Amino acid sequence: MKSWLKKLGVGIIIPGMLLLSACSSASTSSKAGGEKASGIQERTIKAGIGLNEDHPEGLGLKRFSEIVAEKSGGKLKVKPFYSATLGDDQKMTEALQGGLQEITIPSTSPLVGMIKEFGIFDFPFLFNTPEEADAVLDGQIGQKLLDKLPEHGLIGLGYWENGFRQLTNSKHPVETANDFKGLKIRTMQNEVHLDAFKKLGANPTPMAFSEVFTALESKTVDGQENPLATIKSNKFNEVQDYLSLTGHVYTPFVFLVSKKFWDGLSEKEQTILQEAAVEAGIYQRQLSREEDVKAVEELKAAGTKVNEVSVEEKQKMKEIIQPVIDDYAKKFGQDLVNEMMAEIEKVRK
Repeated sequence: MKSWLKKLGVGIIIPGMLLLSACSSASTSSKAGGEKASGIQERTIKAGIGLNEDHPEGLGLKRFSEIVAEKSGGKLKVKPFYSATLGDDQKMTEALQGGLQEITIPSTSPLVGMIKEFGIFDFPFLFNTPEEADAVLDGQIGQKLLDKLPEHGLIGLGYWENGFRQLTNSKHPVETANDFKGLKIRTMQNEVHLDAFKKLGANPTPMAFSEVFTALESKTVDGQENPLATIKSNKFNEVQDYLSLTGHVYTPFVFLVSKKFWDGLSEKEQTILQEAAVEAGIYQRQLSREEDVKAVEELKAAGTKVNEVSVEEKQKMKEIIQPVIDDYAKKFGQDLVNEMMAEIEKVRK
């Protein structure tokens, strides 16, 4: 198994997460009109995510709820909603902007329509390891993007892990770039992903996540791509024969709070939520990486045919889609992309 996959079981505590916490708190804690009250009020906080309760994100949200309760003496009560009960990522994000919901933790991809720069995290084959992703997300690049959220009615408290996206399908193993040709693959409604898969010769088909299992079962699409924990927890293996460890995109989650809600909190309440988001995020990342290792073995045991994709073939795939990356780098900001690549190179040395 490849070295990055072997490393996934190791929880990495990055000091930059704590620095990110401090920076984010400092940039969002002030409010026009003087200092806020310093106490803690009785509050119920609605926190919704699109994935199930047993997914690493769901378990991370549960841990966040526990930390908030501990730090607030039980006054702040986080009420979790799982499996898109409150709507998909887009709808929940809009609910935060309207002050109708307090917290959601979507992937960064749905934010691209609002803040184009978040699209840099959608570049295929950007990160080779989780450690490279940590360095970018917990450093200046990650913070620059969080700083763009308040003007859109959102506060970002940091990044959690969705993980490397892998490909499943019902036709054949995908071992080379040529194996993508003709495959009808469900993707998110994401321009970078759609154009990259088209360049590889696939037929990308965007649809809501809630529709994926049925579409796979009915053969409306041949395959889909998601992180391993999502593939396993949603039982996609029951309607897919092949799992190819492409690791083609690393998708982060971003921890969002409604600015309308945030601005009404005391500094002490804000600090509790910020610290809890970071602490639970460290736990969630470790859990996600451990789950990836377990998921491969469990999916194999359940009968899924799993294949690795060689470094050489991944490089060929990247070369094919490089024109797509170049085009979107200009759209999202070449200087920002260059800065991100320089940060990644520091980790690789």
